[in-house]
Amino acid sequence: MCQSKLASKIKLIQKDRFFCYNERTMATKQFSTQDVLRLLFAIVLCESAGILGTFSTMKEIPTWYAGLVKPFLNPPSWVFGPVWTLLYALMGVSAFLIYKQGKNASTALQLFGVQLVLNAVWTPIFFGWHRLDIALFVIVLMWAAIFATIRAFSKFSKTAAYLLVPYLFWVTFATYLNMSLWLLNR
Repeated sequence: MCQSKLASKIKLIQKDRFFCYNERTMATKQFSTQDVLRLLFAIVLCESAGILGTFSTMKEIPTWYAGLVKPFLNPPSWVFGPVWTLLYALMGVSAFLIYKQGKNASTALQLFGVQLVLNAVWTPIFFGWHRLDIALFVIVLMWAAIFATIRAFSKFSKTAAYLLVPYLFWVTFATYLNMSLWLLNR
């Protein structure tokens, strides 16, 4: 991953190549235009999981969700959008880094796909069907799949694994919220 103090130092475009300068190692890494497009595709794919969820969420927040008894530490509704947007972007970067590892990483990417599917189905189950019990089961499976993905990614790229840690922490918190909401509103 490229690190720099100034955004202008991060990308130097020369013909169809992108260069990232790492100040710590004084190394320059070359990315093709195709790599940049693959990175963007990975981010958009992950963001799409969240976008799909908004269809079942938007109408339910001011009505059904507003009427639920909330647990201690329940954040305001506006927090979820920015947090998930950032997490999906980190997930996309992480998946791209593993994709760059080649065919040896296909099992790790399959695990990533499993957790992404579980992520995408949790929202309609929770908000659309109002099935907090089934959603709790799905989010526990998602947590396990994220944990397994982090372990699998760490064999290929520590950076890719670390990028998923905030996601695991957030899903841990979301699991607490899901379980609390289910217990308080049975």
